[in-house]
Amino acid sequence: MAPWYEEAEFYHIYPIGLTGAPRKNESEETVHRFSTLEQWLPHIADLGCTAIYIGPLFESTTHGYDTKDYKQVDRRLGDNADFAAYVKKAHELGIKVVVDGVFNHTGREFFAFRDIQEKREQSPYCGWYKGIWFGGNTCYNDGFSYEAWRNCFELVNLNLQNQQVRDYLLDVIDFWIDEFDIDGIRLDCADCLDFGFMEQMRARTSAKKQDFWLMGEVIHGDYARYIGDGQHLLHSVTNYELHKGLYSGHNDHNYFEIAHTIRREFDENGGIYKGKKLYSFVDNHDVDRLASKLNNKAHMFPEYTLLYTLPGIPSIYYGSEWGIEGRKEGGNDDPLRPALNLAEMEEKYKDCQLTEHIRMLGRLKKELSPLSEGKYRELLLTNRQYSFARIQDDKAVIVAVNNDENPAHVSIPVPAGGNAVNAVTGEPVNVENGRINAELSPAGSLIVSVNI
Repeated sequence: MAPWYEEAEFYHIYPIGLTGAPRKNESEETVHRFSTLEQWLPHIADLGCTAIYIGPLFESTTHGYDTKDYKQVDRRLGDNADFAAYVKKAHELGIKVVVDGVFNHTGREFFAFRDIQEKREQSPYCGWYKGIWFGGNTCYNDGFSYEAWRNCFELVNLNLQNQQVRDYLLDVIDFWIDEFDIDGIRLDCADCLDFGFMEQMRARTSAKKQDFWLMGEVIHGDYARYIGDGQHLLHSVTNYELHKGLYSGHNDHNYFEIAHTIRREFDENGGIYKGKKLYSFVDNHDVDRLASKLNNKAHMFPEYTLLYTLPGIPSIYYGSEWGIEGRKEGGNDDPLRPALNLAEMEEKYKDCQLTEHIRMLGRLKKELSPLSEGKYRELLLTNRQYSFARIQDDKAVIVAVNNDENPAHVSIPVPAGGNAVNAVTGEPVNVENGRINAELSPAGSLIVSVNI
């Protein structure tokens, strides 16, 4: 039986944004906003999602990635007891909970950095950070300089080659598993993390909780460095390569871009990540909303079909199930991270076809095991139509999508023939001479279950 995360459907929440919490953590008071987040749990389960990625949650100064206290839930959201209750309620609904792990850097209010500010060369924590130099200075006029993430000096890079730092962070992870019973960690800036630290983290978490999931944020480069055979590092990474192909392949009416990406990554003959499960998404807290990226909003339908049926672990970013818009404004990510009232959204979008489409895809993902476990095989490809199969033993699922503004006729070869059923309607699908001949509506999809 596959581990839970290989068959998961994720719902991604940026909690400071969703709850409308202040962007700066300036109050001493704890405000209990997890009751708002708990209201979303039945909605998430109803969509078919089986896991939540929520974060950042560590007590921080502003956006959540400038950690102040690793063992305290951010007071703008609530306290540790609130989050423990949230995880318990999620688990009761069959939903796993994965949190953000911000281990590449801390904020300037973290105790080790403040100790250096106070004691300078005499601080025992000078070796906890990269590039501490008392002959330099920064824009904060500390009287010393340090290495910062992308020269954002509110984010001080930790020295993860220092075993004291590693031990501290491993203890933090133990605390979150023991205190809250979390099921996994999404590693912020995983492409900056020390490989030795990730190896120790994998060993520690696997020993503590056998099916604990580690997923890394990796934007560029070779994903196999983090999840390759024989390496005891991460289980999965973000598939930014596919994210880009999904929206530009629709905007350019160019399914060759998407098919090339998938062939390179997952083809059963030579795919470089064949058999691996990467984390797939169409938008998240760092990139423009899908509805704002697409030239033709009807393309959201085939794009979500591909998200759920191509190899990968699909993720829905909160609010995008209704097709809401949001664009970055310069360096400002706030438009991507809005406060949403669930009751208002459900009333406003109560007959939303996109939500129903995603709910249907979530159901099929559970019912049709080849969508999680099946090998990928391309069947048909033009600029505007694309079809492939996911094949597992004697079962296959055939998927076809159309990015044209007009109906399209497709003739799709069926692997080894067999009984075919429309997976959405349950109606028989005619197979003639080893092919399915079908009409796809504009921006339409076809999903067929086949016994082979």
